[in-house]
Amino acid sequence: MIEVKNLVKRYGSHTAVDHLSFTVEKGQIYGFLGPNGAGKSTTMNIMTGYLGATEGEVLIDGHDILEEPEKAKACIGYLPEIPPLYTDMKVGEYLSFVAELKNIERSQRKEQIEKVLNMTRLKDVENRLIRNLSKGYRQRVGLAQAIIGFPDIIILDEPTVGLDPKQIIEIRELIKELAKEHTVILSSHILAEISAVCDHIMIISNGKLIASDTPENLEKQMSDAGTLYLEVRADKATTQTMLSEIEGLGTWSIEEKEGSCVATIAEGKKADPREELFYACAEKKCPILMMQYKKASLEDVFLELTEAAKKEAEKAKNSRHFIGHGKKKEESREEAKQDESSL
Repeated sequence: MIEVKNLVKRYGSHTAVDHLSFTVEKGQIYGFLGPNGAGKSTTMNIMTGYLGATEGEVLIDGHDILEEPEKAKACIGYLPEIPPLYTDMKVGEYLSFVAELKNIERSQRKEQIEKVLNMTRLKDVENRLIRNLSKGYRQRVGLAQAIIGFPDIIILDEPTVGLDPKQIIEIRELIKELAKEHTVILSSHILAEISAVCDHIMIISNGKLIASDTPENLEKQMSDAGTLYLEVRADKATTQTMLSEIEGLGTWSIEEKEGSCVATIAEGKKADPREELFYACAEKKCPILMMQYKKASLEDVFLELTEAAKKEAEKAKNSRHFIGHGKKKEESREEAKQDESSL
């Protein structure tokens, strides 16, 4: 459906998108996740033809966005972060104008506009000026213009930004409804937004793709994908003996408290050892004061991956600076030698 190949976008010395490649398959909701300034909006603007890439290519249903823009854009509905609205127009007039821009046949326009108005719950404000609408309703108008024409791919850049909780829930439900017949790409830096609606997540940092998988698989890949916290009324020696007798238990550490011990157990071969721990504590006559099993959340995944990518980028930057500094020193030495020889 969409192929992004080795995409690069530079603004002077700043690289906003750095050799980015990924594929979007049909019939799923893709989450495009990353911190502010990661390159999400820039990538979306290139994918939709708003911006040209410095390097690389984007194929939409086999059509190059630069070489065949009309055919490629016919497959896309796009809601930018700031909706492209003409505020002096009424909602119905604006959608009619958009339908004409998208070359929708005149005989189908009225039916399509009616359907989109009902889908986005804009029927009640069809005859109101856009400038008099609340931010939530303006966002819906922006979403309606992306949907009209019912393209195969709908790309939404921060669709719920600035909305109240009720409006956010309504937009989420609409996105899920759209996914039944369309491929949806949703950009956001709000983790709850992505985890609530997306089938597949792509995480980018510093313009690079650092992860691409389902939410469940991303959580499983975490180093602390499962951590068990166990507090027992026992001394440290007894707790250590008890834990060491359980086969397949992951690595663990023990912290002594007044009258008890707290063991932190990382997930090992035995994915969830709670039942075995219960019987082991009973056998040793160690009362369990607390047992909590915590799985990694999408927030944990996001923070670990983006922090690692940030450190890697800083390391590469420092390395380039060191090499450049060394090269300048070498050039200075060569110049000094040449000056001496000329004397």
